[in-house]
Amino acid sequence: MRVPTLSLLSVLFVPLLLALPACSPQAAEPSPTPAAPASVHPVSGLDVIPLTATPAGGKAHAFRVEVARTGEEQARGLMFRTEMGADEGMLFPYDSPRTLSFWMKNTVLSLDIVFIGPDHRVINVADHAVPYSETPLTSDAPAIAVLELNAGRAQALGITRGTKVDW
Repeated sequence: MRVPTLSLLSVLFVPLLLALPACSPQAAEPSPTPAAPASVHPVSGLDVIPLTATPAGGKAHAFRVEVARTGEEQARGLMFRTEMGADEGMLFPYDSPRTLSFWMKNTVLSLDIVFIGPDHRVINVADHAVPYSETPLTSDAPAIAVLELNAGRAQALGITRGTKVDW
């Protein structure tokens, strides 16, 4: 008995054609997972890292801070910025301890400028720095970093001389 070629082909290939979409890359891809939290600040483009400040005998407080590493990033800092979250800040790390001096030129926000020593403890805080001021605000001893926070945050959280700062 001879089976017509067309019907034999139909019987063999139609099920195969119906199964092909299940093998496509789209069907094999898992559903998308939510994106991880941004590690780059949307305004500055700087890396954002966690930082913790722990006052002596106090409770640790977590911040998310932008890191200004290069000379150009450090020179710009928070200039021209009009807002910053309560638990945000900017960290200016240095390779070796030195007396540091900061000013508020072109800085719209009033800031607390926290000078941090080689032992990762606060040396001193220049609180409520005046916006646009060109008066230098200086560390009381050689520092390895500066942390800029919104004005009043250091006092509100008990961040004073001796507070441990980790990043």
